[in-house]
Amino acid sequence: MLSRKTTVVALATITALLGAVGPAAAGGASTTSSASTDSTGDAAARALCVRATRVAHRIDRDLTRLNGPVTQRGSIARLQKRVDNAEAAGHDKAGLDDRLTYRKSLVPLLQQRSQTLTQVTDWCTAHNHGATT
Repeated sequence: MLSRKTTVVALATITALLGAVGPAAAGGASTTSSASTDSTGDAAARALCVRATRVAHRIDRDLTRLNGPVTQRGSIARLQKRVDNAEAAGHDKAGLDDRLTYRKSLVPLLQQRSQTLTQVTDWCTAHNHGATT
């Protein structure tokens, strides 16, 4: 349960990050004048760049865990083995199947978020991590 909550919080953070980056990246240098840039926007851009790095680390850690071996707690392979063992013993595996489906659905979602986050970090690098120039 704790890992699901952590994943949901991470995804919510990513969604918030990507929502903030869209207008910032879409504005670009051509539509933003130096007079309209204020310190609040610069601070928000810097905070976004710091958070993007942290979120990227979390996503990589979660993908590593999900794709881990049978011995890795929280991995898809470990849960699949539990489902197989429950099926072989004749136990009810409905709850395990739901958890397995959920974990499998996280992998492509997190991979897509990782690619999008790469675009955010590229923007941060190109704009001096949100600092004014």
